[in-house]
Amino acid sequence: MKPVKVITFGEILLRLSPQLAQNTAAVYVGGAEANVAAALANWGTEVAYISKVPENGLSKDVLEQLSNRGIHTDRVLWGGARIGIYYLAQGSDLKHAEVVYDRAWSSFSEIVPGTVDWDALLGDAEWFHWSAITPALNPAAAEVCKEVLQAATRKGMTISTDLNYRSKLWQYGKKPVEVMPELVQYCDVIMGNIWAANNMLDTVLDTAALEANTKDIFLQQAEKVAAEITATYKRCKRVAFTFRFSHAATHNLYYAFYYNEGQMSISREYDTNDVVDRVGSGDCFMAGLIHAQLQGLDDQQIISFAAAAAYSKFFVKGDFNTTSEKEIIKLI
Repeated sequence: MKPVKVITFGEILLRLSPQLAQNTAAVYVGGAEANVAAALANWGTEVAYISKVPENGLSKDVLEQLSNRGIHTDRVLWGGARIGIYYLAQGSDLKHAEVVYDRAWSSFSEIVPGTVDWDALLGDAEWFHWSAITPALNPAAAEVCKEVLQAATRKGMTISTDLNYRSKLWQYGKKPVEVMPELVQYCDVIMGNIWAANNMLDTVLDTAALEANTKDIFLQQAEKVAAEITATYKRCKRVAFTFRFSHAATHNLYYAFYYNEGQMSISREYDTNDVVDRVGSGDCFMAGLIHAQLQGLDDQQIISFAAAAAYSKFFVKGDFNTTSEKEIIKLI
């Protein structure tokens, strides 16, 4: 295995964006944790991606797409029947109803607990990233997450998670709040938004105050939720929240909040009416947090880079962000 700084872990997916009237469909390689890896590799951070794929020609083509972007795929597991698919109209938002999942019985979702030597697979990497999408798949996937997190902890890795909530997943009889707290206790860095934190970790959210719908109130709530998370999960020192509001098909207002051991930093605010593709902006934000933290930047520089990276993704088609580090710094 090639030595790397960062390992991301999650399900590789194919995204189809069909235009049935034209008998065409754009196909993209994606998946939240693959998106994080793609951004990191693009900025020169050595990164490996762990997923599971069936042994067939399509899988080899998919992994070649990752390799071509500089992601190390030599830790990918082989076996099972299929790669998961999701359908999403071009430019639509994963968080809303447009997404249709076709990922049942995928190779990744059928990894069996107790069958992988995670300590060996993690090697000497410094940072391990996973997301809330994996434990949403089924009880075994949640158990596998715990195994990997315990291995990463034994190795002294920095561990990050994205509390990305997908209402169309979590269909196996457990709510996120019954599963996620046990896994989040292993994390040093937690990213998401204040609503996802409430959904997944049962943090307090003052819904009456939020009705004011002002930036000041949103940031006040962010500070309270971040303080609650770090008080509850003693290992977690850093919390990042994004605020993303859309008032039209191609509109986005965006800013982000960072909390490090009680200190707050806020990014600049971005506003655009020219969104091309919303998918993967949160993953790019996470990649920005990891990249900037590994570079040893200060808190303000970390949140500024992560927010600009996320914003830059709105103008790139597909799941992966191809914006260079130089261009992101220009945006800041």
